[in-house]
Amino acid sequence: MNLGILGANGRMGQYLIEATQTSDKASLTAAAVRQSSQALGLDAGDVARIGTIGVVCETLESIDASGVDVLIDFTLPEALEDNLAWCVENKKAIVIGTTGLSKNQFDLMTKAAESIPVFWAANYSLGVNVMLSLVQQAAKAMGDMADIDIIEAHHRHKLDSPSGTAIAIGEAIAQATDRNLDECAIYGHQTTHESRKKEDIGFAVVRGGDIVGEHTALFACDGERLEVTHKASTRMTFATGAVNAAIWLGSQDSGYYGMSDLVGSLLKSD
Repeated sequence: MNLGILGANGRMGQYLIEATQTSDKASLTAAAVRQSSQALGLDAGDVARIGTIGVVCETLESIDASGVDVLIDFTLPEALEDNLAWCVENKKAIVIGTTGLSKNQFDLMTKAAESIPVFWAANYSLGVNVMLSLVQQAAKAMGDMADIDIIEAHHRHKLDSPSGTAIAIGEAIAQATDRNLDECAIYGHQTTHESRKKEDIGFAVVRGGDIVGEHTALFACDGERLEVTHKASTRMTFATGAVNAAIWLGSQDSGYYGMSDLVGSLLKSD
């Protein structure tokens, strides 16, 4: 599968470049950066510090679409509309890992999925997606008796808060307990002189250092508590997951896909 990477000079972009070089099912054929980027015209392998690989960083508009099957986008929310438009115009699939998206931006992905395959996930780690299943089991068993909080920590440069993964965990718990996350989410426990409500799902956020990503779902009952935790030690975990998603997506029909579709497909193939 011929892959193109958007934001090739970014932190995730560099890991994605490396991940394509370790895959026996994918080839990197395009690497895109902004017109103003100092990486423009440089070899993508040199940008990722893995050595020359023969793919030059260029702008999205300069990419030869005929040489790309799937684009991978871990850039910024404000770039999403143009990235989707390019893929729709050129009939190319896209894997998106950008978080902090608005409802309008999710609507743009849904609209694009009418004509191309679109894959979005808040987190491309297999472990996190297993965690989503585990917290649903815990929520069904303990949701009526436990106070539930989601604690997440990331590096100082992460802009969205809470993380997309934390929101996904909250959505999974809310779904399992017949709650509406928009109505029961508490983002920070400021003093209100009121006790928390039993249906509340709290979020706590840490931003500091070089923390790759840590998420804990806490179910606190009288006399005991259950914690379901996932910790990522390297962004390569997410990069490898995104490359595997792109390889899978390249053979799918137009539509909107997520990690549950990929994991379900893998289980069926076994």
